[in-house]
Amino acid sequence: MISQDELNAKLQYYFPEFVVNKGLSNRQDIKRVPKFVSEHLLTRISDEEDPDKFNEKLMEIIELINTLHPEPKDKDKILDKIIIRREPHRIIDEIKVEVDERHEIRKAHIPSLNLRNVAILDSVVEANDQLLSTGVWGIASLQHAEPITDSNGTKLTLPVLISAFIPFHVSSINLDSFVVNRDAFSLEEWVDILINTIGLNPKVYNERQKLILISRFVPIVENNVNMMEFGPRATGKTFFYRNISFYTRIISGGLITPAQFFYNIGRRTIGEIGMKDCIVFDEIMKIRFAKADEMMGKLKDYMVDGHFERGPKKATSLCSLVFMGNIEVTGYVPAEDINYALPEFMRNDTAFLDRIHGVIPGWEIPKIKKSEIHLSKNYGFSVDYFSEILHELRKIDFTPLLRKKVELENVTIRDEIAVYRLASGLAKILFPNKKFDEYIEMIMDIVIEYRQKIADLLHRLAPGEFERKKINYRIK
Repeated sequence: MISQDELNAKLQYYFPEFVVNKGLSNRQDIKRVPKFVSEHLLTRISDEEDPDKFNEKLMEIIELINTLHPEPKDKDKILDKIIIRREPHRIIDEIKVEVDERHEIRKAHIPSLNLRNVAILDSVVEANDQLLSTGVWGIASLQHAEPITDSNGTKLTLPVLISAFIPFHVSSINLDSFVVNRDAFSLEEWVDILINTIGLNPKVYNERQKLILISRFVPIVENNVNMMEFGPRATGKTFFYRNISFYTRIISGGLITPAQFFYNIGRRTIGEIGMKDCIVFDEIMKIRFAKADEMMGKLKDYMVDGHFERGPKKATSLCSLVFMGNIEVTGYVPAEDINYALPEFMRNDTAFLDRIHGVIPGWEIPKIKKSEIHLSKNYGFSVDYFSEILHELRKIDFTPLLRKKVELENVTIRDEIAVYRLASGLAKILFPNKKFDEYIEMIMDIVIEYRQKIADLLHRLAPGEFERKKINYRIK
């Protein structure tokens, strides 16, 4: 195994434009924005070798973020400047564009200013078409807007205009190049790169703990995967999903409605499930469903094959689901002890639990205590780049390849779907080059373990319906 300094240099050699010093991105003074924003800016100075110039550029980045990313209390001050005093202003924020069908115009949404009806130049949208889908973080130039006339001759007042936009994401990625360059690294090196990319120090974790951490990538790289993870607070569960992919949405407790999650009949807009690659229910015990019976019914239908319908809308989505809960434990936690961490309306619903593909044993991960020990100070992939790579990997399915190599034993159809999807996701993140024959037992052992926890729980809850069994496999 090469040293960490040698691995840093090797990663910079093979991915020169797409790596960042994680020690810098973990700094408290640049944490006011999502990590993919700060790391996009930090990649601009990653090749600066002069320490004085590097520090000077770093301070410029920190000042840029602190100056342009508005706090909620500054909303009226900024609007006064733009609307009343007619002065231009720039902000860093996530901009999303919607089409107003009634007036046949485009409107932008600026979350930090709580503005939904913002005018935007057509040229800005055409240069950044992703604004129309998931939204994009970047620097938006704002100015006062004159009233506009829609296609029906109605005069509309949208007082703020986005006249220019600089996106904070890589303009294009080459998945083939990423896959080819994976060949340059051993599995041990690649695992440490992934742990560093998460923002954690690989030296703190043993080999099994590293594999558990990397299992969190599965619902991000694999379509329609449903997973649970339980563990103590401060083990990095939320930290991971918040900081590794732009295409992930975290719902932390609170009330969730069918309109918000599936489809808003009044506004005729798709809910969260149609907008992201992965939705994470954080602190699941505190989640509340408005119209719980309707939500659970639609959720269970969706978890089978990705289809959902509400009112007149029938749709499909590839979005994966993660249910996370905090439990305080020491040592091994059997399936019998997981159920209590769920809200009452999920707890004994065997139909729902059978649709969960696997349980990640987050209780085996040590707590993150001291930043100088537990957080990475080495190089990893910049999140803006890696987020796009993860998104592209979802378009590749490793399941047919796995079915040719492995035969499952003592399984139901749902067990079979679960195990192959989990195995596909884990193989994809570890071996995007598909060269995993030597490690297929490692992959299968851990994903079957994750599904076995569900099988054990189902047997305990309904022994008449779910027999006690041991899921197994054989290599063809």
